[in-house]
Amino acid sequence: MLTLDILWEESSISEQAREELGLRIEQGIRAALQAGAGPEEAEISLTLTDDAGIRALNREYRHLDRPTDVLSFALRERDDEEPEVLDFADEMLGDIVISVERARAQADEYGHPFLREIVYLAVHGTLHLLGYDHEEKAGKSAMRAKEEEAMALLNLSRN
Repeated sequence: MLTLDILWEESSISEQAREELGLRIEQGIRAALQAGAGPEEAEISLTLTDDAGIRALNREYRHLDRPTDVLSFALRERDDEEPEVLDFADEMLGDIVISVERARAQADEYGHPFLREIVYLAVHGTLHLLGYDHEEKAGKSAMRAKEEEAMALLNLSRN
């Protein structure tokens, strides 16, 4: 079972639209957990913010003073030398932060609906929480394959 806590910091999405969007994002995160061989029991926090909000986080945690589309803060990361001491029933995977402004701009740029872009960013962020990365070529292709697999499960493949 997935426990998803969504914080709506960005105010351009109406209350009515939030319910449907929240359900679609949750479906995306579930699909990413399935595609990425994540735990069946997981807890994730998701914040939908604006460019200013994500820029401040990007500056503080990545030392990049610019907005980005999605940030992930994994709680599962540990050094190879650290033992895994505790086993939780619900695995707290971490936090995902998405800029709604960036999602809208990228949807326009790529020529697909806002819904597809924001769900894709949730999938991308979830895969980061599972340890996938796109810094190296091999990791990038593996992550892209998992993203496409998750999006296909949702019938939200690229146009």
